[in-house]
Amino acid sequence: MSVLERLSQIGGLSDLHWQRKDTDMSSILVTGGTGHLGRPTVSHLRAAGHGVRVLSRKQGPDRAVADLTTGVGLQTAFDGVDVVVHLATSLGRGDVQQARNLVEAAAGIRHLVVMSIAGIDRIPLSYYKTKLAVEQIVGESHVPYTIQRATQFHDLIDRVFSAQRYSPVLFAPTMSLQPIAVEDVASRLTELVGQVPLKGHAPDIGGPERRTVHDLARIWKQAKGSRRPIVPVRLGGKVFRAFANGEAMVDGPTYGRITFAEYFG
Repeated sequence: MSVLERLSQIGGLSDLHWQRKDTDMSSILVTGGTGHLGRPTVSHLRAAGHGVRVLSRKQGPDRAVADLTTGVGLQTAFDGVDVVVHLATSLGRGDVQQARNLVEAAAGIRHLVVMSIAGIDRIPLSYYKTKLAVEQIVGESHVPYTIQRATQFHDLIDRVFSAQRYSPVLFAPTMSLQPIAVEDVASRLTELVGQVPLKGHAPDIGGPERRTVHDLARIWKQAKGSRRPIVPVRLGGKVFRAFANGEAMVDGPTYGRITFAEYFG
């Protein structure tokens, strides 16, 4: 059952007019298609019968060669494309210029699907402000679009704990998160590709569990065979308070199916 069907059961979607676009399978260009989210997304799209090319600066099978940052080659890369799924990120201010080049090259496509992060309008992280700027650029363009926000990926939580490999203890901030698997996000993006552009945000999606970071650390320890003690820490500042207040989680029914423990399975 899709997130739309789940949300429909509790109401609140009557004004969104969600529809399935009854057309042939699309020709899709995926930016960031070789990344952690990009790889499963490309696989899901192809399994659904779509023709998929990956935007890349390097030549290869089923790749469209172009540079999203400079804009070189983008117009040619977009030839014959119906839908663009934008997953690329420079993890910094470069995202803004990439978004500008993207919407300029995307004039005339049927649907631009953009990946974003839950809580970026409520958590004052510098990178989140950049993602908000990207959303604004897309929203002010004339390209039919849908923005999908999701909670933090399982692999991000894994990397946060793994980065403490030289510490004698495992620090766990006193807050809760709702991590989601990239495979579940890829499934959602594949759903969106076949729907009418919202010209706005789709409902945010999150993982199947809301867990304290201490719980996530315990699961990580078991998966990694670590014996280090978990030490709860309370951090100061607006960013931590926003996370501690649950601003990174999603209201309403969950979407993801793969738990953090199953991510290690």
